[in-house]
Amino acid sequence: MALFSKSYDNFLGFALSGGGAKGFAHLGSLKVLEKCGLKPDIIAGTSAGSIVGVLYADGFHPEEIVELFKKREFKEFLEFSISKSGFLKSSRLHDFLKNNLRAKSFEELKTPLYVIATDWNKARTVAFSNGDNLIDAVVASCSIPVIFNPQFIQGDPYVDGGLLKNFPVSVIRKKCRYVIGVNVAAMIPPAEKNSIRTVIERTFNLMANSNTIVDKSLCDILIEIEGIDKYKMFDLNNMDTISEIGYHQTAIKMNQKDSWKIVDKCHKHYKRIEQFQHKLELIRKRMNYSIETNTL
Repeated sequence: MALFSKSYDNFLGFALSGGGAKGFAHLGSLKVLEKCGLKPDIIAGTSAGSIVGVLYADGFHPEEIVELFKKREFKEFLEFSISKSGFLKSSRLHDFLKNNLRAKSFEELKTPLYVIATDWNKARTVAFSNGDNLIDAVVASCSIPVIFNPQFIQGDPYVDGGLLKNFPVSVIRKKCRYVIGVNVAAMIPPAEKNSIRTVIERTFNLMANSNTIVDKSLCDILIEIEGIDKYKMFDLNNMDTISEIGYHQTAIKMNQKDSWKIVDKCHKHYKRIEQFQHKLELIRKRMNYSIETNTL
């Protein structure tokens, strides 16, 4: 712990925002961050950011995550439900995660993860980070009110984390020396013709943007993905294009001088960790040798 600072548990954290299908831009961003040699010690994700976040924390590379979603229609993740609380239920998303995630609990993930959801009854943000409710937490984080039924966890209803915390930087800010935030929730223009779908999408977009202002200011590197405002919340037909835009926008940001200063500090940190681990290994070998010698 003293290698980075006595006040930080982690050196680098990633915060991934919600944004529906625009969340595919996270995959392009992660590709660039990997090319920069960066690996998070912790991840926080809301809604679409929680889906990408849980797969990445489980050890999938961005290209592998793309393949998991490729050629899948949005209807495959949905099941119609006649209910007073939502038009759709997300059991297909639950099944998809269950069939593809290797980890069955938060503790089994390769990278610690915070999944953000909204407690419907208590009107508060909840960050799930431990226990075997991993899949339920991610489904809850994506359960947009009216469209989806709430996800019940230990008897309590939870809905999309984007209602109150669409960009979960503050959730990990005090735990990390540096935080890189990727915000894909671009403000969308109002639809030319209103429908239930467009009104819900516009409403949620306004809420998501209004509650990200403080979190944007907390990033050491803020990556905002521009040029995806024309893509709808449920548009799974332009996944590759959205991912490419995320890659391009992130590459531009990471090539800036201020960003590269932090990248350089991360590389120096990794080198110190490597040197420290090497010294520990030498000590371990010496101790083993000493024990074997005394035994003989």
